[in-house]
Amino acid sequence: MIYFMKVNFIEKNCNIVNDGKFNMDFDISTLDFAIKNKIDYAIIRFYQWYPKCISLGRNQKKDCCNNLGIDVVQRPTGGRALLHDRELTYSFVCPIFNPSVIESYKEISNALILGFKKLGIELSYAKNEHKNFNYCMNISSGADVSYQGKKFIGSAQFRKEGYLLQHGSIPYELDFKLIDKIFNQKTESENIITLNEINPNLSTRQIIEALKEGFIEKFQK
Repeated sequence: MIYFMKVNFIEKNCNIVNDGKFNMDFDISTLDFAIKNKIDYAIIRFYQWYPKCISLGRNQKKDCCNNLGIDVVQRPTGGRALLHDRELTYSFVCPIFNPSVIESYKEISNALILGFKKLGIELSYAKNEHKNFNYCMNISSGADVSYQGKKFIGSAQFRKEGYLLQHGSIPYELDFKLIDKIFNQKTESENIITLNEINPNLSTRQIIEALKEGFIEKFQK
């Protein structure tokens, strides 16, 4: 079991909707704050994106996609590129609690699963599939969260000086025609599901409150 004395949620003095540069800079600054202050707890933020933005994985180059005039940022975390549009994103910063990236990734995903269970949505893990796609949602590590066999939440992790940052995308809707144009590949949309397909009646506040409960239940002593 993984426990911290407390789980802090960043809500005050921070708008939930920001542009891509702000969102990535904020995640990085939160990680750097944790390292500098040697914190012994978890810090969680929920946020959204405006305007729409493409985030590239840590080791990806811009030529992996056509930006079509859309903002592009580089994530500190690994994985493949993602279009951030109509979604809720979470970020999780804490001391490294497991030497295995995959196992810690799954522990954080377990908090997401707990949160969605409170909304009556039963989630599980996607099967492990690595295909030649530039688009993140078409690839599964086996620790990604799925709904009825379809990938639902894509996450990525970065570690630095004894701490980790994990963030992930919870899509409300996906514009597959635009995604295909951006990545110049046909998306396997039949293997991906969005929140509005599962339950279109949930508000962002309902989702955040349920996920907060899930993170507290999983990580707070």
